[in-house]
Amino acid sequence: MPHFTLIPLVTTMNSTTAAATTQTPYPPEVHDRRHLTPTERDPAMRPMLWVTTAALALASVTACGATANKSDSNADSGKPATGLRLMVPNTAGGGYDTTARVAAKVMDDAKIATGVQVFNLPGAGGTVGLQRTVNEKGNGKLAMQMGLGVVGATYTSKSKATLTQTTPLAKLVEEAGAIVVPKNSPYKTIGDLVTAWKANPKGMAVGGGSSPGGPDHLLPMQLAQTVGIDPKNVNFVSYDGGGELLPALLGSKIAFGASGFGEFLDQVESGQVRVLAVTSEKPIDALKDVPTLKSSGIDLVFTNWRGIVAPPGISDADKKVWIDALTKMHDSAEWKSELQKHGWSDAFVTGDEFGKFLTDQDKAVADILTKLGLAA
Repeated sequence: MPHFTLIPLVTTMNSTTAAATTQTPYPPEVHDRRHLTPTERDPAMRPMLWVTTAALALASVTACGATANKSDSNADSGKPATGLRLMVPNTAGGGYDTTARVAAKVMDDAKIATGVQVFNLPGAGGTVGLQRTVNEKGNGKLAMQMGLGVVGATYTSKSKATLTQTTPLAKLVEEAGAIVVPKNSPYKTIGDLVTAWKANPKGMAVGGGSSPGGPDHLLPMQLAQTVGIDPKNVNFVSYDGGGELLPALLGSKIAFGASGFGEFLDQVESGQVRVLAVTSEKPIDALKDVPTLKSSGIDLVFTNWRGIVAPPGISDADKKVWIDALTKMHDSAEWKSELQKHGWSDAFVTGDEFGKFLTDQDKAVADILTKLGLAA
């Protein structure tokens, strides 16, 4: 569980929720006999109709039973799952998006699930996607990539949909945060940055790829408090995922960014950005030359996490398909390679165990944000 430190109110976010769908009622019963079928007007024809209907019903039941049994057999035979869709509740290019697309590719490459469709539905820190997920009650083919940021956004965005309404599938990874600057930044070390930040906290904008209450918001606020800056004076700019945060960082619209380090690895390798410090307890293999905050004399450790949930009310069979597919993905050599490539820590748990983790996280975040004035 991430380590949280209580901090004062900084900012809020307006609520955005997906529009509820409406159902068209069935047309009223027609009582005029002119609209009745010949069978309805002639009772003598009914016995034959009953016989035909009964025969068709029996055939239908037999066919459905055969289909269900065949489907169950296929599910247990190890054949790839099909028709699965994975929603990313923020913009392309961020941590959720990367995790979802890597998971889909691994499942496809390893013949665990074929043709997994990944799509983005951004808005309100992930709660637009969450509302869509809750609205899709019973849809066992849909799941949503999510994480700590969505937990916080449900409170700061005053979302009607909550994660406790969803069906927990699996927690996948944990990831340390990073303090990142553009390549032309005057700050060469985390010490340089902190010195300048303390001198003018309101004049240095820090960006994060989550809404208030999310990990990219909590990290700089905790960092500010740890180094002696009043969090109320922090100039925090919220972006909807790393896909929006990165252009702001590259364009020097912010002095530095706080987010999961895995979102910047390509840009680090290409020299477009520099990571001044990571928030893990120990150095990260993917960034071997980057110090931790602790090794730089700043006593702070922070960890983010990501997982997958499904709509409420899905069948046990559909839940099993998802969990089985994700478990096989987790056990694959391809997934282990991706963990190392992106610097993710394996944090895999499924079903009820993930559900308990979600409940605990929801309560912890709610308690913190209430004390911060960001939640009622």
